Amino acid sequence: MKKHLILVLSLCSAVVFTGCKSKESAYRQAYELARAQEAQSGAAQVTPAPVVVTPQSNQGQAGVVNVNPASSNASSASNADVRTIPGGFTMVSGNPLKAYSVVVGSFVTQANAEGLMTTLKARGYDARVVKTNETINNQTGWFRVIASSYDEKELAVRSRDELKASYAGAWLLYNK
Repeated sequence: MKKHLILVLSLCSAVVFTGCKSKESAYRQAYELARAQEAQSGAAQVTPAPVVVTPQSNQGQAGVVNVNPASSNASSASNADVRTIPGGFTMVSGNPLKAYSVVVGSFVTQANAEGLMTTLKARGYDARVVKTNETINNQTGWFRVIASSYDEKELAVRSRDELKASYAGAWLLYNK
């Protein structure tokens, strides 16, 4: 009787364990179906709408102040899209900043910021990390990743526009 019970339990457990495995082909079929639908719809790429920050509103960008730095020549970008970091910042790694810099990321942890900096350097950018003295969402000391820095605003604007394809929130920092 015990032998029959053990045999039945073994067979039942074997059926349960072998019947519960996932079907890789089902996932593959779903993936192929999604690709086919994307191809049929024309695969129109969605580009994010540009974010315009006006001097009256920082649109939720706590700890960032818009500035209108004096510019000796005309620029393709308005001064409303240039900001400073109140309370200042200190260099963590990389070359010193010039007058206009392109900020592509903000992190609470230094390791995450340096990871993005490494990625940008691999893509050919002269990336840097700075630590701010600002408080955002009750967190003090954010690490900002700067992809590039220029003396001329026009060059910084071009770099920012190029980077917005990969980093939609890229913005210009004015270093007084």
